[in-house]
Amino acid sequence: MNVTRRAMLAAAVSAAASAPWVACSRRDGSRYRGGWVGADHERGHRVRDAKSGQPPEPAVQRRAGVLIVGAGIAGLTAARALTQAGIDDVQVFELEDAAGGNSRGHTMGGMACPLGAHYLPLPAEHDDDLIGLLEAFGLRSTQGGRPVYDERHLCHSPQERLFIGGQWHEGLLPPVEVLPAAQRATTLAQYRQFSAAVVQAGRGGAFSMPTARAGWSDALAQLDAQTFSQWLDRQGLNAPALRWYLDYCCRDDYGAGSAQVSAWAGLHYFASRHGFQAPGDGDAPSDDGDVLTWPEGNAWLSRRLAEPLQQRLHTGSVVLGVDERRHEVRIDVWNAALQRLERWSAPQAVLAVPLFVAARLLAEPPPALVQAAGLMRHAPWLVANLLLNQPLADAGGAAPAWDNVVFDPAFGAKGDMSAPSSASASAAGAAGQRLAAPGQSRYALGYVDAMHQSTRPHPGPTVLSVYWALGGDSAEQLRAQRARLLNEPWSAWAHAVLQDLAGAHPDLAGKVTQVDLMRYGHAMSVPLPGLRGSAALSALAQPTGRVHFAHADLSGYSVFEEACYHGHAAARRVLRGNRITPASSALSPAHPPARRG
Repeated sequence: MNVTRRAMLAAAVSAAASAPWVACSRRDGSRYRGGWVGADHERGHRVRDAKSGQPPEPAVQRRAGVLIVGAGIAGLTAARALTQAGIDDVQVFELEDAAGGNSRGHTMGGMACPLGAHYLPLPAEHDDDLIGLLEAFGLRSTQGGRPVYDERHLCHSPQERLFIGGQWHEGLLPPVEVLPAAQRATTLAQYRQFSAAVVQAGRGGAFSMPTARAGWSDALAQLDAQTFSQWLDRQGLNAPALRWYLDYCCRDDYGAGSAQVSAWAGLHYFASRHGFQAPGDGDAPSDDGDVLTWPEGNAWLSRRLAEPLQQRLHTGSVVLGVDERRHEVRIDVWNAALQRLERWSAPQAVLAVPLFVAARLLAEPPPALVQAAGLMRHAPWLVANLLLNQPLADAGGAAPAWDNVVFDPAFGAKGDMSAPSSASASAAGAAGQRLAAPGQSRYALGYVDAMHQSTRPHPGPTVLSVYWALGGDSAEQLRAQRARLLNEPWSAWAHAVLQDLAGAHPDLAGKVTQVDLMRYGHAMSVPLPGLRGSAALSALAQPTGRVHFAHADLSGYSVFEEACYHGHAAARRVLRGNRITPASSALSPAHPPARRG
């Protein structure tokens, strides 16, 4: 997929709950096993509840050079940068039992599969931090002055397809020829109108990534002040197929629909990378849509970031409090394995956790942090990995692809396709109980075949990684879905996932032998109106003391590129605090931060 689900980057505090394997019976008498994977979400809730009681005295007290809270991509890149700059006593603490945050991996039937983010688009040429990382991992080199990527790690073709009208079609944009005849001309015209709007909005690098290096203007502030759905309505862009696709893109990248995310975010999805190509436009660049991917998704990257840390990476560690003092920073850590409280201290610390978590951890959070956390809303996610004992039968049309999406039947693929305008989204919010039910395709995003990147000469058993973004169209729907995610049993969600794909794959249920589910209660920040231009976010990126913030939340939305940037930026601030000159050019900012909000 061109730009999809890259947003599963940050660690989720009320993320996954573990449970022993259980079996679920099907009507045909067969059974599949499975359960929840990841740490019990009650471990994360210790952070929420820590200030309500008096903690015991720490069993041990230790010192370090730098403390990093959170081993998602931001925390891992900060640790790597600091270690490379000569600070060898960097200690990293992670609530989960494995590093990587939303870029963790899993294994089923001997096959690797993702638990979150499953690919990385090729970076822009000015993204020095990320390019340096890819070159260090042997994924990219420069030959004859041009970037060259290792083709073994680029997504194999075919990349993506859409199930609509009872058949698979190449790409994810609904093809005009399968739409009702009365909608075809209008839809094609609006495809082209939106394509032109993306080009116009992106002039002058207004949507560059990372966003800290992009400019800001009154025009962008106006986009940031309204929802994407409202902006589309005002542009007269109401073709049902276009609106379905744009809403899908918002849910896919930001965890919530176009009625929640800002118009800035909706345009940023396209203008920051690959644009929007209307059918018949033949001027797309040759590398349009190229992405790096692996069977285990971005866990391939997070594992390589974490490996050098060895004993300096403390997983299963719940940081309960952070106290910034005059000469040091102290953190209290609950060691889940040893069931004891530990106290660590260091001259400086990096909080690489969601901002609402950082606000809870700090004894005296700065006003900008409290304000920024109050502006945010985090979307819940479900990732289901399905182990199949044999390949699926196919409905015909486009060949099996890496990314496979089912068109939402609520839009009426056979002719009754109503566009989800702002008004309809509000009506949907009133019917939140109905929309919140598991099995509602409004939340499903399709599946990735984990073995698509393999070189085996014939099809066989595989793992399908299914993604559901549960943010919905309103804050009420988001909260209802989070509650369901934490309270509904594994069996209900497993059944809902299989049922949702049954229309495209009637034989799926008979070939599934295991269903492992990963739930993220607070997977990613939804880029709500007003968030991108928030002065509070800008203030948090400036050094003011011994505690530094590093998380994709600082950009208002969660993607690998933003997390990587903020990890490196925090490392630069730590080094300045220690009066250490970065030895690596990757730590020397090639671009000064642009004025924001």
